[in-house]
Amino acid sequence: MKIAVTYEDGQVFQHFGHTQYFKVYEVDSGKVSGAQVLDAQGEGHGALAGLLARAGVDTLICGGIGGGARQALAQAGIKLYPGVTGGADQAVEALLAGTLAYHPDTLCNHHHHGDGEGCGHHHGDGEGCGNHHGDGEGCGHHHGGCGQS
Repeated sequence: MKIAVTYEDGQVFQHFGHTQYFKVYEVDSGKVSGAQVLDAQGEGHGALAGLLARAGVDTLICGGIGGGARQALAQAGIKLYPGVTGGADQAVEALLAGTLAYHPDTLCNHHHHGDGEGCGHHHGDGEGCGNHHGDGEGCGHHHGGCGQS
């Protein structure tokens, strides 16, 4: 089993389509046996699903993700756990333990935004999906999305 996590500074990066790195974990007998960082090499959105599939990834943990990317991952046979925040290593351990807090309906709508808030769960530091909200449209986290605020 190979699990990929959208990755930045040890954390789950909050926008799949803009991630620069994935941390890919090798899992044997329910335990992490190795990990490496995979450079997305400027690929975006749907192309990232192909990159992950070529790397042998079968599971993805991420923050916000759009509908097109969801479809591309599904077509590649990659199981998706979106709406995750926090440390990447901790997220993988939680998934393996069956305790991962994720939100299956988390979306990122890619609208243009203006208040410095990203698609993450109110980081307050401008981090998130890289598309800053301000037009009343969210990524599912504000209006009936995953319930976090």
